[in-house]
Amino acid sequence: MAEPFLRPIADMPLEARRRISYVLCDIDDTLTIEGRLPACAYSALERLKRAGLTVVPVTGRPAGWCDHIARMWPVDAVVGENGAFYFRYDSGRRQMERHYWIDAERRRQDHRRLARIARRICRDVPGAAIAADQGFRETDLAIDYREDVAALDGASVARIVALFEAAGATARVSSIHVNGWFGDHDKRKMVERLLSEVFAHDIRADPMPVVFVGDSPNDAPLFAGLPNSVGVANIMTFADALDPPPAWVTSKAGGYGFAELAETLLSAR
Repeated sequence: MAEPFLRPIADMPLEARRRISYVLCDIDDTLTIEGRLPACAYSALERLKRAGLTVVPVTGRPAGWCDHIARMWPVDAVVGENGAFYFRYDSGRRQMERHYWIDAERRRQDHRRLARIARRICRDVPGAAIAADQGFRETDLAIDYREDVAALDGASVARIVALFEAAGATARVSSIHVNGWFGDHDKRKMVERLLSEVFAHDIRADPMPVVFVGDSPNDAPLFAGLPNSVGVANIMTFADALDPPPAWVTSKAGGYGFAELAETLLSAR
């Protein structure tokens, strides 16, 4: 599993860099570092967009955050709650476009089911807590295992995943949360829908113009099948849990690694 991580982003072929038109990126510990968004990462988003690339954060963060990101960041759209929706702000019409994987009634039903799971996880896994951003979520449950709580060990994280799955939910581990939801969506499926519906690009037929950069196991659906998938340096924390791993890795961690990727792409144009 370790061998693919030996390919540094600096070795990405020049022709591959020049073909990139779409930059997809996780947020936590990919754009951020130690919980903060460094200026270089935000500037990299802006530089990529000004250069004509389509920029889309793909995150586990909640709908409330994604509304803000789609509206105010230099991005073309945002995929949130691990693929539950995409938001896109039309500045010309001054209108937010919201597209969900499941309908409003199903989201209400799932909310009640997830509330029961939350109570059990907090009871059965000492130290686990409902994530501070849960109130801004519409489709999933986020359990904090190291953002605002003392970091839990691997066995505790595995127990959280097992409790989600025992209740029939999908569970994915990010660098800070375990997210659980009902439904067959994930980051990859919603990205495919977004690129097809909004940008008329079929990522399955032509993955080469797309780069995705992430840092943790919940990014695996987008590492799969993308020749230009990238991990920031801190992805090595999860080296044994990635299936598949990314194709390339930056030399720097978090937002500094994202800025490194942006410079790698921009310098080839």
